[in-house]
Amino acid sequence: MSSVDTSNYQQLIKQGLWSENPGMVKLLGLCPLLAVSNTLINGISLGLATLLTLVVSNTIVSCAQGMLPQAVRIPMYVLIIATTVTVIELVTQAWLPDLYISLGIFLPLIVTNCLILGRAEAFAARNPVRHAAIDGVAMGLGFLLVLVALGGAREIIGQGSLLTDSAHLFGSMANDWHLRFFSEQHGMLLALLPPGAFIGLGLIVALKNKIDTMLVTTNESS
Repeated sequence: MSSVDTSNYQQLIKQGLWSENPGMVKLLGLCPLLAVSNTLINGISLGLATLLTLVVSNTIVSCAQGMLPQAVRIPMYVLIIATTVTVIELVTQAWLPDLYISLGIFLPLIVTNCLILGRAEAFAARNPVRHAAIDGVAMGLGFLLVLVALGGAREIIGQGSLLTDSAHLFGSMANDWHLRFFSEQHGMLLALLPPGAFIGLGLIVALKNKIDTMLVTTNESS
């Protein structure tokens, strides 16, 4: 991680959302990001679960820094992350069973997301609790935003709808949230398939890089 003034919370948030975004810059956690982002609701759900895991694991790791022997610190980080994910999985299975089924194996696989272990080792273990928690929120939100953008775009292009199965996440009050833009038979199937996920993420990364280049050019000209 690049050196930053960790007392500057705005800088931490900017890094998580943009300059060091895990999905657009670091390209971490791509397996669940690409696999689950076929609909907006799936993207939001996985993003929220990952965000919560990041905040909890970062906070606990930061609290425990100095108490964990160097030789076992990585296994302990994995144990902390696995415990957090297991609690989230059990709560989802109990209260949101349809969502649990929809996310499938990718919910417990959050444990293996290198983003979470990477932030625990590179940041949380080296910084105060407040900074570690804010870093978890920022990185989690950055990951969530990429999932939302990719999931929403793939759902609209692939099946002409948005917020399909929103009741799985928000309950019965979301039964009428489903939007239909055009018939599903006129959608582009490629967008819902794995190649569509890679193409979509590539376009998002390209757009981000284009914006960065434009900003640099504007700053230099001014």
